[in-house]
Amino acid sequence: MKHLRVAAAVLNTTPLDWDGNAKCILQAIALAKANGVKILCLPEQCITGYGCEDAFHAQAVHETAAKLLCEILLPATTGICVTFGLPVLCRNGLYNCAAVACDGKLQGLTAKRFLAGDGIHYEPRWFKAWPVGQRSVVELGGQSVPIGDLHYTLNGLRFGFEVCEDAWVANRPGAQLSRHGIDVILNPSASHFAFGKQQIRKQFVIEGSRAFGVTYVYANLCGNEAGRAIYDGGAIIASGGALVAEGPRFPFTDGYVLAATCDVDRTRLDRARTVSFEPDQDDNDALQVKIECDIQLYDRSATGIYCSLTRPEPLTVDAETQKLWDFARAVALGLFDYLRKSRSHGYALSLSGGADSAACACLVSAMLELARQDLGDQGLREKLGYISQLQNCTTIAEHMKVLLTTAYQATENSGAVTSNAAAKIAEAVGATHHQWSVQPLLNHYREIAEKALARPLDWAHDDIALQNIQARVRAPGIWFLANVENKLLLTTSNRSEAAVGYATMDGDTCGGLAPLAGIDKHFLRRFLRWLHSPDKPALPGLTPIAALSYINAQQPTAELRPPDKLQTDEDDLMPYDVLDCLEKAAIRDKQLPTEAHQTACERFPQYDAQRMAFWVRRFFTLWCRNQWKRERYAPSFHLDDENLDPRSWCRFPILSSGYANELAELAMSVR
Repeated sequence: MKHLRVAAAVLNTTPLDWDGNAKCILQAIALAKANGVKILCLPEQCITGYGCEDAFHAQAVHETAAKLLCEILLPATTGICVTFGLPVLCRNGLYNCAAVACDGKLQGLTAKRFLAGDGIHYEPRWFKAWPVGQRSVVELGGQSVPIGDLHYTLNGLRFGFEVCEDAWVANRPGAQLSRHGIDVILNPSASHFAFGKQQIRKQFVIEGSRAFGVTYVYANLCGNEAGRAIYDGGAIIASGGALVAEGPRFPFTDGYVLAATCDVDRTRLDRARTVSFEPDQDDNDALQVKIECDIQLYDRSATGIYCSLTRPEPLTVDAETQKLWDFARAVALGLFDYLRKSRSHGYALSLSGGADSAACACLVSAMLELARQDLGDQGLREKLGYISQLQNCTTIAEHMKVLLTTAYQATENSGAVTSNAAAKIAEAVGATHHQWSVQPLLNHYREIAEKALARPLDWAHDDIALQNIQARVRAPGIWFLANVENKLLLTTSNRSEAAVGYATMDGDTCGGLAPLAGIDKHFLRRFLRWLHSPDKPALPGLTPIAALSYINAQQPTAELRPPDKLQTDEDDLMPYDVLDCLEKAAIRDKQLPTEAHQTACERFPQYDAQRMAFWVRRFFTLWCRNQWKRERYAPSFHLDDENLDPRSWCRFPILSSGYANELAELAMSVR
């Protein structure tokens, strides 16, 4: 038996943070070496950071990345083979590369063959896809280095790459690598979080290890790297069709190393037994790089699985509960990294006493609890060490007093129910809470408008304007408080509101970050009921919040009309579950009004066709009318393929016909 110790690193990188990224890389290499690892796979573009965007076009970025790589090689890679991710310019084409360094020397650069160009990814904007079967040479660090569709031989061990997207396509490079007799496939990835995605990753890693007869090592980024995309980690090692090891997801640390021992003789024998396996016997393989070094690869005493981050993982749960947990952990991690990487001193929040703002407050609380779970008290102080007010804090409650400032901003249309709910939620999460009235400001603006128009304003004629001004007069106060305390203002709009424009620009949309804009209101209400429930399985950082009873007992309302109007969101729009259904049908599945109407009627037979047609018309009309609002929303986190953010996912024209013909066709069909 040939026991080979391999490892995948999960790293929390930041675009263009040369020192910070180098620190993470060196820590990972040291951990791997200490655990007897011989081959370590680091994530995609780990030197520069994956989310550099158009900075990838800057020559200085390529040069600095190459310089940093050469500085890391010695002594860090002595006695170990390490793969690094960086951009490399070759014949005026920029390539996404995995650099192989062994025993202090750069050996070769394998360029990515399939670029991620859909969804939130824009790799073809910056990189070229490397042509299959081609090889070239570049000058890097004062030496000539082979680059291309390369694989490697090290003391008889053969290894190659599938770089992130390479493994997601039908024509995977792994099949070709297998014919070359590859023993290990390394996958350096920058694979963003989405609901249910980890299960898909495991499938292609495990199946790749079986079909190609190899040990498969999958490395990934973690954390909120560049603002919108959250990376969940989840390193995976599989061999011969079996899962060997899986690392934790959503770590708040700088990363971790997942190591395991594989049996090279076993995977070789499995292929020899496979009738369909047809190896390439060309001894003059132009794509092979032979590495000359004295690393002792095999160690019979090397056994077991090692992970440098240990923490309790949740029990196996149903898919719906898994989605609730993943939502909480993904957004909490996104908030934590946004906070520390932007050097903000906390978050400010206009706490209305409704579901959306309550969810934001609870997620900030979960952020702190989950960060403490991974980092410990000392680690938490170090991560947030730039916030001087935290240095004497010893409890989570003391930290929350510093990190979250909330305010309930009343008008004459506000009620005791929402005021009390806001106060109870703020107390439950430990926020510093304020309450004030904006009615004097509202009266003043109304007087200005009535004088300019030379007529009184009333709800019969000026409904929308009178609602919107209430939301807008609330913005300056909470902005002011956030500025004074150097905090980041959270906007509380959810995806359902974004879909139909049910939000006031420069009012409740004010803020620097929209943590809920990637999720629909129907799901959010389930999340709050679940978070309130004492019966859910325990998850550190997500203990039940009893005060949510004050939120869950209410019907969602903007509370902008006089109390006798009995305003609710669903009366203004439609039932939220119907809105969610129409959003999926129209935006995710690209159905036209008649098709969306049929889908919704089948899903909700309790509503007649005329009523559903009314809601379909309302949805499509509001969707088209409010694209300009979606263009202006604060940055949000990407959570799934139903995202509406036009800057990272869902493009739609600001001006259009508004589906006039299609809506007319629907009206004719339901007469």
